[in-house]
Amino acid sequence: MRQPIDRESLERYLAQHVPEIQPPVQIRQFEYGQSNPTYQLTDSRGRHFVLRKKPPGKLLTTAAHQVEREYRVISALNGTDIPVPKAYCLCEDSAVIGTPFYIMEFLDGRIFQEACIPGVSPEERSVMTDKDRTKFLQDRVTLTSYERNRWKEAVQTLARLHRVDPVSVGLTNFGKPRGFYGRQIRTLKRLDESYSKVVDVESHEAVGRIPGMDEMVAFFEEEGRGPRDRGAITHGDYKIDNLVYHKTKPVIIGILDWEIATVGHPLSDLSNLTMPWTVTQGFKEIKTHSHPAFDVGAGPPGLPTKQQCLEWYREVAGWDPRGEIAWADAFAIFRTGVMIQGIAARWAVRQASGEGSSAAALALERFPYARAALKMVREFKGAGDSRL
Repeated sequence: MRQPIDRESLERYLAQHVPEIQPPVQIRQFEYGQSNPTYQLTDSRGRHFVLRKKPPGKLLTTAAHQVEREYRVISALNGTDIPVPKAYCLCEDSAVIGTPFYIMEFLDGRIFQEACIPGVSPEERSVMTDKDRTKFLQDRVTLTSYERNRWKEAVQTLARLHRVDPVSVGLTNFGKPRGFYGRQIRTLKRLDESYSKVVDVESHEAVGRIPGMDEMVAFFEEEGRGPRDRGAITHGDYKIDNLVYHKTKPVIIGILDWEIATVGHPLSDLSNLTMPWTVTQGFKEIKTHSHPAFDVGAGPPGLPTKQQCLEWYREVAGWDPRGEIAWADAFAIFRTGVMIQGIAARWAVRQASGEGSSAAALALERFPYARAALKMVREFKGAGDSRL
């Protein structure tokens, strides 16, 4: 276990606060994930649960490790038709296992770490009927159309999330519905400044600034370019590999990794979800590193087009994102560049939780996402694109 926790202390806490879990427990740390250490707990009856905690030590930023926020939004959505794990407890007492943590339901399903959703038939990737979906959902999600596929399920589940009224589920003061992108820009500027100064514990080299950061910030701050304000519960990192599907059917049984959820602009989630189309059409280096098998028309059969995804979203969300998505796409790639800078910074001080963090930091050390965003910004400026 890369980041062990005090089992005896945890078991004492469980005995007092979580009757659903019967000690003794076995603990196994998941390999996947970069931000918050995540563990599978198995109790004396063989039941599985998941524990997520903040990393140990001084954090480079609090924005990426908000397990308290994650617990709050999952708890709020437990009573809705949005598929989330059941939340059992939040412990903010660092004396128990070193840092705050929460425990949630373990979802026994499939997680696809590649957006092309490999390992399934074209039919499963592309078509599912409401009859099948009803059988496996057990009334957890409201049906909205006749045909389903894994991508359509992902898109329209997101649209349903964006229709949930934050106040109605107890998420008052969870975020401000207006000025989302302006706040994001200010946050990303602070993160770039902070991450750039982090020095590797072995090489003693600084991570460095995002290429073209000032130019991109000036572009995104320009009055009148961005989309008009909309407010919705936003996940913050909504993508295929943060979704848990049923083991055999294209039905989402849970959405994971809510640590940066807020009330913000729904385009931020939609552009993040559809980013594989954006970055694989013209950015070979990103495709090689991040989406090697994603190739609409030449890759696995059954992949929809991006326009089809936007239409699926419009059908459920009740508004059309197509006129404003280009600006949001460019911003999403810019934001991802800063997030990757954060992975490199956490690895530099050996604070990243995933075993693949070193490989990710090395493979992406030239910040291809940031350079791709800079290229898009310059092309849009040069073309005078009215969409941006």
